[in-house]
Amino acid sequence: MVMAYAGHPVRTALQIGAGTGKATRLFAQRGVMVTATDPDGSMLAELRKHVPMNVRTVQAAFEDLRPGERYGLVYAAAALHWTNPEGRWSLMAALLEPGGVFASCGGPFRLADPAVEEAVRAARAPFLESDEIPSPDGTPPDHEMQWPGTELQRSEWFTGVQQSVIERRVTMSARDYVGHLSTISAYLVLPTAEREQVFSQIMQVLPDRVEMAADITVHLARRRYED
Repeated sequence: MVMAYAGHPVRTALQIGAGTGKATRLFAQRGVMVTATDPDGSMLAELRKHVPMNVRTVQAAFEDLRPGERYGLVYAAAALHWTNPEGRWSLMAALLEPGGVFASCGGPFRLADPAVEEAVRAARAPFLESDEIPSPDGTPPDHEMQWPGTELQRSEWFTGVQQSVIERRVTMSARDYVGHLSTISAYLVLPTAEREQVFSQIMQVLPDRVEMAADITVHLARRRYED
């Protein structure tokens, strides 16, 4: 989808918040020279175990990146909400070649079984009212264009904003589901003892295998040619 939108071969890419590299591998396997960035050195150490030689890593938060080399693609997979909104799009534009592509993908994993979802909600309730990531710019969930598409449409730096939804259903073990929860910001901000307690409570109400509604929302935009 990203390559089709670009309309020409993408040779270089910068990934924001690469984590352990799932989305890094997707582009690297296509021969793209990927620079994977993340502020967490332990995440990058794990990433390096699983990526080909055409991936280089940089330990840095998005805000610490300095314009210099420009890339044909800058992308974030479930990481853009961690970035500082102040100056986000001007820096993004400075990292992109004119005509280059910005891509963001993400979306919550939701339990497909309403009964399991309710059991997890009840187990979580003493610690968290919700583990949803609210829209950073306050866009209502029923709005046709979702964040970050809303910000991209308002940005002077970008054009051709598109939003697509890829429907997915996945099944995972209860332990893998709790592992997924451990990456969500709502849990990460809890004190360690509370975080361990809520995960223990959730594990107790889960079946061995859980079905997930895991739709991915993809936003694409093109960096304007004018500086």
